Amino acid sequence: MEATIVLVAAMLIMHEGVVLKPYRDTTGHITIGVGHNLKAKPVKIIKSTTITHALQLLQSDIMDTVCDLDDYLPWWRELCEIRAVVLVDMAFNMGIGGLLTFKSMLAAVRLGDYREASIQMLHSRWAKQVGHRARRLAHMMKTGEVPKEVLMDHGQVWRKSTISDETK
Repeated sequence: MEATIVLVAAMLIMHEGVVLKPYRDTTGHITIGVGHNLKAKPVKIIKSTTITHALQLLQSDIMDTVCDLDDYLPWWRELCEIRAVVLVDMAFNMGIGGLLTFKSMLAAVRLGDYREASIQMLHSRWAKQVGHRARRLAHMMKTGEVPKEVLMDHGQVWRKSTISDETK
């Protein structure tokens, strides 16, 4: 599980970026760090945060997401690591409630029909909203493999992601 959390964190940093000042995300939520929604999970922030604090928030948010998956989709832990990472990333991105609306996709995953699950992912409003993230995650769901762009050391993930202390 620890390796899964490290991969999830790397993926989320790549997908969400790191922003040290509060900003409005694409859905209008006030956010900081690595996609931390300040309305849903308030923390005391004056004008900005540090990388260390942003990573602490990320770790806490990942653990909350894992707990949500355990509560609502307990079978998710039976998946291979890569497909489990896909569900964590999606639940992190849209919340467990958003993920649960993917009924056909989740049914296909549970049945082991990963090709169909990836098709369902790509034929969604979410895929249109998040673009390359959806294509990457659908590929991971279909193949059970991590794309080459993700297989890099953590320093590379940091350089590839958006690290900013500016408001978006």
